[in-house]
Amino acid sequence: MRPGAVALASASLLALAPGGPTPLPELLADTGGGSQLITAQAARADATSGTLTWWDRRDGHWVKAGSAVARFGSKGLVEGGSRRQSTNTTPTGLYALPFAFGIKAAPAGTAVPYRRVRQESWWCQDNDSRSYNRWTEPRPADCRASESEHLIAYQRQYAYALVVGFNYGHPVRGRGAGIFLHVDGAGATAGCVSVPEDAMRRILGWVDPAKGPRMAIGTVGGGTAITRY
Repeated sequence: MRPGAVALASASLLALAPGGPTPLPELLADTGGGSQLITAQAARADATSGTLTWWDRRDGHWVKAGSAVARFGSKGLVEGGSRRQSTNTTPTGLYALPFAFGIKAAPAGTAVPYRRVRQESWWCQDNDSRSYNRWTEPRPADCRASESEHLIAYQRQYAYALVVGFNYGHPVRGRGAGIFLHVDGAGATAGCVSVPEDAMRRILGWVDPAKGPRMAIGTVGGGTAITRY
């Protein structure tokens, strides 16, 4: 048996073993109804690092597919529904993953829609713009550059990224824009979740839109506990 198959079999047995640790997704109030889930968990609301794990649902049980050290906002985590823009906090909650993007070419096996970043690619964060919390290419006249991210300027962080659907479907002005799962920078983020580049490559090769993937972000306990979502 291949080493990877041995590890997967062991993980499956652990999830089913009486008295064994309960997989984190089993404790969540809602996992979105799909068969893929990413969990990003911090010890406390003021933490700037934690663990990101991606899971597959197989035969009625959640099985860990991989994990990595994660970084959060420099001001910690806050309930997504009450978050304010420009606070450097990571919004907690359960979110869809609309699409991926990157400065580099999509990793082998990428099935999620993937957009290559170009010189004209921007993420509009201007509360006064009709394009608030949207990819724009080119940047529209009503979206100020000073209130937006020129994606190509973040060569390291946006080598690969997944859009986290926070405030995305029906954007609320002032709540926040441009929350992604992306490659680590030099330290804590401005509100996104980040992981090492190798982890991002593996995640992009794993995530499958047909399996209804979601991302749950939260803490071990308290008002922002990941198990609430």
